[in-house]
Amino acid sequence: MTKRSLWGWGAVEAAVSVEETQARVEPFFGPSEVECEAPPRLPPVRVPMPPELAGFSSASDEARAAHAMGKAYPDRIRGFRGDFASAPDLVVTPSNERELSLTLELAERERLSVTPFGGGSSVVGGVEPKLGAHHRGALSLDLCRLGRLLELDDVSHVARLEAGVFGPALEQQLGARGFTLRHFPQSFEYSTLGGWIATRAGGHFATVLTHIDELVESVRLVTPRGVLETRQFPASGAGVDPNRLVIGSEGTLGVITEAWMRVRPRPTFRAGASMHFEDFGKAVDATRAIAQSGLSPSNCRLLDAQEAMINGVTFDGASVLVLGFESADHPLDAWLDRAVALAESFGGTCPKGKTSGSRKGDAAESWRASFLKGPYLQDAMIRLGLIADTFETACTWKAFPSLYAQVTGVMREGLQRVCGGGVITCRFTHVYPDGPAPYFTFLGRGTRGGELEVWSELKALACDTLAKAGGTITHHHSVGRTHRPWFDRERPELFAACLRAVKRELDPSGVLNPGVLFDASAPP
Repeated sequence: MTKRSLWGWGAVEAAVSVEETQARVEPFFGPSEVECEAPPRLPPVRVPMPPELAGFSSASDEARAAHAMGKAYPDRIRGFRGDFASAPDLVVTPSNERELSLTLELAERERLSVTPFGGGSSVVGGVEPKLGAHHRGALSLDLCRLGRLLELDDVSHVARLEAGVFGPALEQQLGARGFTLRHFPQSFEYSTLGGWIATRAGGHFATVLTHIDELVESVRLVTPRGVLETRQFPASGAGVDPNRLVIGSEGTLGVITEAWMRVRPRPTFRAGASMHFEDFGKAVDATRAIAQSGLSPSNCRLLDAQEAMINGVTFDGASVLVLGFESADHPLDAWLDRAVALAESFGGTCPKGKTSGSRKGDAAESWRASFLKGPYLQDAMIRLGLIADTFETACTWKAFPSLYAQVTGVMREGLQRVCGGGVITCRFTHVYPDGPAPYFTFLGRGTRGGELEVWSELKALACDTLAKAGGTITHHHSVGRTHRPWFDRERPELFAACLRAVKRELDPSGVLNPGVLFDASAPP
C-alpha cells in the first residue's frame, strides 16, 4: 500500500530522484545543493470536536496535516519547510448525506468554516481551510467514503457515481462493465469526481469534450439549506441550466455528493502521429487548421521547442504536435491521414510515421510519461532550490501570437531580474475552433528561505500579462484563492452580484469555503 506525501505530490514511493532531476536541470542552472524537508509543525486545535461528529471525524495530527493545504507551489514550499499552520481543527469523513447534513448544521451552530477537500490536489489555494471573521475554527470535509458506482444505464450510456470516488477507482468500476468516463486530468490518480465538477476540470480530450462540463448530465448538491438536485435529461431548453450553477462553484455553494455522468464504451481503435515543425508559428497555424477541420482528434497537443526538449520528446529544436484519434466503433486511419496532410501543408514532418493501436515508442507516449511525472519532478526541484510552476489560459487564435510573445518576453525578463535567468515553455493542452488553451511552465533559481516572495512576484507578473494580452485567468486550474484578484476583474460585476445572492440563499451563514469566489471576511 502506498503512502501519500504530506507536502509533495502523490505517493512517496513514486517520487522522482533528486539525482535524476539534477541531471536534467544542471545544463540550465548549474549544480544545486540538496535540502531536506522539515518535520510537520501543527497549531493547537482551536475548538473541541462536537460529540455528534465523533463517530466519523478525526482531530489527529496526521489527519489534520494531510488536509492542511493543496498542491500549489506555495503549499508545497510551506509543507516542505514544516509549516502546517493552515491545518483544520478536525477532518470529517461522512459516509452518507445524513452525516453530511449534520456536519453542515453543526458547523453553522459552532461557527466553523467548512472546506470540501476532494482529493486535495488543488493548485490554486482552493482546499486550504480558512476562517472568516465570524468563525471560531475550521473543518475539512472529505468524501472519501462516498466512492461507489451506484447505477449504470448501459442503454443511455450514463452512470450515477458518488462524488468522493477517485479517478482510478472510478475507471475500475466503469471498466468492469465495459465503459469509461474518459476524463484524465494530470491529477487523475489523486482527485475525485466531485472535485472535477466543482472546479470545471479539463480532461482527456483535447477537442470537443474538453471539460467535465460536457460529461455532467445531472448533479446533486447538499447545501446548508437543503438539497439541490438537477433533473436527468440529455439536453433541455428550459431556462438557465441549473447544472451550470453547481459546476465550477468550488465548494462555496454546497457539497457535491453524486452525479449522473455521460460515459462511453472503452475505445478499441486508436491512431496517432507526431508532427515536427521547425517554425513554431507554422505549427500553431497547423493546429488551428486541424481544430477547425471538424476532425475532432482526442489528442491535439502542441509543444514548443523548449517544452519538447525539457520533457524529452525531442532534442532537435523542433516544435511537436501530438495527434491522436480513438473510437470504440471504427478504424481511424482516414481521420489521421487527413490531419497529417493538414499538418504537412504547413511544413510539418512525421519522422516516426503514423501508428495504430499501441502508442509505445512514439512521441505521444514519451509526452504522456513526462506529463504524469511532472508534479513529482516539481517536488525534486523544490529540494534543489528551484522555482518551478505553471499557469494556463485560453484565448482566440487571433490573439494568440501576441499573447505568446508578451508572456514569454515578460516572463524571461522577470526570471532574469528576480532569479538571474530561467526558462519559460509553452504547450497547448486543449484546442477549440476559435482558440487554444496555452499552458506555460517557468523555471528559475530561488533564494533559500525566500522562495515564496520570488514566486509571488513571478505569479503576479504572469497573471497581469495574461489579462493585458486577452487571456482568461484560468482555463482549467480554477479560481481558488490564488486567482481571486484577477477573477474579480474578469467577471462582470452584475454576475458577481448574482452569485452573491445565490450564496446568501444556499449558505446564509457563510460556512462554506470562505475566500473562494467570494470575500472571506463575512457572509456575503
